[in-house]
Amino acid sequence: MLNIHRLSILTQFELNRIFKTKNGLIALTAFCAVWFVLLYYVISSATDIVFSDTFKVAASTLFGSLGLSALLKWPVAEFSIYWLVAVYSFPIFTLLVTSDQTCSDRARGTLRFITLRATRSEILLGRFLGQFLILVSLILLTLLACVALAVARDGALLFPAIKQAAVLFVELSIIILPFIALMSFFNSILSSAKMSIVAGILFYTLGALLIGFIQFQLNSGLFLNFIFPGTQISRVVSLETLDFYHYLIPLFQTVVLLFVADKLLKRASI
Repeated sequence: MLNIHRLSILTQFELNRIFKTKNGLIALTAFCAVWFVLLYYVISSATDIVFSDTFKVAASTLFGSLGLSALLKWPVAEFSIYWLVAVYSFPIFTLLVTSDQTCSDRARGTLRFITLRATRSEILLGRFLGQFLILVSLILLTLLACVALAVARDGALLFPAIKQAAVLFVELSIIILPFIALMSFFNSILSSAKMSIVAGILFYTLGALLIGFIQFQLNSGLFLNFIFPGTQISRVVSLETLDFYHYLIPLFQTVVLLFVADKLLKRASI
């Protein structure tokens, strides 16, 4: 039985590590610097190009073939560019940021001490929730910055920008869930954050090759792609005609990965 109080303490500890420690604040500053460059030099500059008639004609053909023509119809052009950047960059960023959920504690021996105060399931879920709250806070920060960018260009865009930001916040929050759970899984069997990142890279490279070989041999097996977090991104990037099925995939992946990680962590030697 999970203890909510212990779970909240573990979650709060993760938040303190990023928002109240020197290393965490340095990492946060680096994140803000990177997104300042993206927002000011990429998204803001691209917005002027998006409004040009020449670009709209060319992009309608290109984006239409990719199923992204709906992005050109968004009332806030900044979010069209932001979405294309964020939907692919945040999953990668998530894998890097969440690579050390329990690895350092296991290497230092502090994980064994923590297990005297909380169950392994509470540790796993507490760290997962903490990482999730950190990432959604960063997502919200970038969305608010994008809203400010749009309003600075045209004050009438305030309410459309807030509405679009709310939609993208929900979408990105759901998308990153299985990526955090995947690193929770690797943390349950590995004792190094670097090895967790390497395992994640191998999972997507060698795993994709293996799945492709199996599909070629069986001439089917498309369902095997669903073991990879983010497999639905190419289908939801246009944000058109979405149904519950597209949200069910990442949620199901998250539950399965956390369930397996919990079983492995309970059997692991710490």
